[in-house]
Amino acid sequence: MPPSRAAMAPALPSRTYTLPAPLQLDGGQVLEGASIAFETYGELAADKGNAILICHALTGDQYVASDHPVTGKPGWWERTVGPGKPIDTDRFHVICANVIGGCMGSTGPASIAGDGQPYAMRFPVITIRDMVRAQVALLDGLGIERLHAVVGGSMGGMQALSLAANFPGRCDRVLAIATTARHSAQNIAFHEVGRQAVMADPDWQGGNYYGSGRAPDKGLSVARMAAHITYLSESGLTEKFGRNLQDRDAKTFGFDADFQVESYLRYQGSGFTQRFDANSYLYITRAMDYFDLAEEHGGKLAEAFAASTARFCLVSFDSDWLYPTAESRHIVHALNAAGAAVSFVELSAPHGHDSFLLDVSALDRVMKGFVG
Repeated sequence: MPPSRAAMAPALPSRTYTLPAPLQLDGGQVLEGASIAFETYGELAADKGNAILICHALTGDQYVASDHPVTGKPGWWERTVGPGKPIDTDRFHVICANVIGGCMGSTGPASIAGDGQPYAMRFPVITIRDMVRAQVALLDGLGIERLHAVVGGSMGGMQALSLAANFPGRCDRVLAIATTARHSAQNIAFHEVGRQAVMADPDWQGGNYYGSGRAPDKGLSVARMAAHITYLSESGLTEKFGRNLQDRDAKTFGFDADFQVESYLRYQGSGFTQRFDANSYLYITRAMDYFDLAEEHGGKLAEAFAASTARFCLVSFDSDWLYPTAESRHIVHALNAAGAAVSFVELSAPHGHDSFLLDVSALDRVMKGFVG
């Protein structure tokens, strides 16, 4: 019998940690008094050696295995994290934090600055490495010197790799799923379309929409729709929707959502605006676009991992065209060149990039075998 929802409740819900020191950012600015919102699951061992840090993707948050307080929906990886699951909270203490720049409790554009007003676009531009610096500061605050594992998919995988590269003594295992070591021109292009959609919305108001009663929901919805297409596969879309019409027997010869796929994307866009801040979307996508591990380490990706003693596992999916298997192989080759212990597997799944979030039993086995 699967665990009850009560059994899945986080051990220490809705916790916030304020960094005791200013956070130095890659862009040269300093973030004072930054806070990190996080959730934990499972008991921390006396020697603190069973901690696993899970890093979330672009539109994720700290609610990895507990109900989302805004939508009421189950955690984004509830099928993976919990008692007896691939990341077993009967054995491990799981930590998941909302990234700096996010909108679920960690300091971000919607947070109040020193002058009593929201940062809005005065919030400094951040990087993946900045996000990781904040998470390492959280680990310091929790007294966790070394992680049993750091795990993440997509942007979460970027954070996992960044932690291994920039804080090589802090983790024993690194599981990076459906990710990349740097954003390609195509990745950046898709993000720019989304950002322009947000900023073209008159309700964006130069980012100063907080408290105005208006928010750039239309622009953010379009950004989400465009991004969501990249998370899926053509075969998956065809199998699920084809050219089927939505609740009608004939085309309307207008611009309503005639096709099921149109209705689906509109639903995805509308729902997203209820739980995500548009300015956070701008900042986090920019952080992903700036990500380039090789550039951070003298232009050679192998150098990024030269000091790491961790074991690595890279997982890709054959239907993922956003971060295709070639991206993972590139990381694996660099790890081999650095002399790191690394395993790699390409899994077959029809869901595209989103496969790491969905029911793929082969991924469950890989995760359980590597993390355990």
